[in-house]
Amino acid sequence: MTVTTLDPKTALIVIDLQKGIVTLPCAHPMADVVAQSATLLAAFRQRDLPVVLVNVTGLAPGRAEHSMGAFAFPPDFADLVPELDRQPQDILITKRTWGAFTNTALEAELRARGVTQLVLCGVATTAGVESTARFAHELGFNVTLATDAMTDMSLEAHENSLARIFPRLGESGTVAQIIALLEARG
Repeated sequence: MTVTTLDPKTALIVIDLQKGIVTLPCAHPMADVVAQSATLLAAFRQRDLPVVLVNVTGLAPGRAEHSMGAFAFPPDFADLVPELDRQPQDILITKRTWGAFTNTALEAELRARGVTQLVLCGVATTAGVESTARFAHELGFNVTLATDAMTDMSLEAHENSLARIFPRLGESGTVAQIIALLEARG
């Protein structure tokens, strides 16, 4: 379903666009994902809507078949890419799991601002973005996914999320469609 509306109090959540992740091989050019995310950031900031920048500094505990084990993160791994142009009013959420809600203050930050809808973008579609979208949906937020401002390491997995998972969690749209809805609100 194409995005139909944005609530008056909609926040943008940008997932894991940080130095240690944007260099990974992905299905779509990361420069395009970062540029599209920056376009959304500018539109939300221009309208004084909440912006959440999420980074990851660790891994969830527990065994998994595909695990990074005792991976040592480089010192600048969690630094946000400069194109995001972090502003003092932006909310920074640092996570240690796939989803941005688990063991963080994200829900409290959003509720304190009266947010009812979230627009999500970033990387990876099937991990950070999808996990955050699932939890947001379970918490009762309206969810919109900016499909041309996200990517995954696997094109097949990315397309599966867009076609099969996201329609069950919310609405999807392009950056241009989301900005058009912002502009239509005045």
